Amino acid sequence: MSLKEKLDAMRADKDEGRLFPPDVVALMHKSTADLVASGQAERALKAGDLAPSLVLPDANGALVSSQDLLAQGPLVLTFYRGVWCPYCNLDLQAIEGVALRIRALGASLAAVSQQTPPNSRKSQAENNLSFPILNDKGGETAAAFGIRFRLPDDLLELYKRLKVDLSIINGEPSGTLPMPARYVIGQDGVIAYAEVNPDYTRRPEPDELLPVLERLLKLAA
Repeated sequence: MSLKEKLDAMRADKDEGRLFPPDVVALMHKSTADLVASGQAERALKAGDLAPSLVLPDANGALVSSQDLLAQGPLVLTFYRGVWCPYCNLDLQAIEGVALRIRALGASLAAVSQQTPPNSRKSQAENNLSFPILNDKGGETAAAFGIRFRLPDDLLELYKRLKVDLSIINGEPSGTLPMPARYVIGQDGVIAYAEVNPDYTRRPEPDELLPVLERLLKLAA
């Protein structure tokens, strides 16, 4: 089953009331529609833009530098909301499914989340990930890519009622998250591929990255 098929099935369960009451679903849809309408995704960094450099701790506290990773080859970066988001977990599992093929093309992988390191360790274990999850506390790196946004107060309160308190999960009170995003950064620091979607229930198939990496590999030869 493709990532899209899995996401569609999960979205259908939500929309048809099998997961949440109608008023909860309506608020989730409204918040997503408002973020789409804001146009923020169109203002985020795109292919051809210079990627911000980053130095972030992984789930065990070791600092990871994009400059060091790019010295070895292209970098695939995935921004996601957190271990509490089932759509994000399906996305991470799908990326792991092509991780060997990505590395075979000379690239490295990393995920970026605002959640605390213990939550990242939980995410790595539950999704059997072979790549690091970097801690972007407060979303400063996400902001540099143009993808950080603040959730509306009514949605933050709804999440709390659903036992998803972002101030605890992320270890800070900003109420911000990154829009789900996937980037391929070339060794020159220029973004070669960008996919940003304000609708968290929709993600690109990870194998879309492979032709981009193949092109970068040929250019480096």
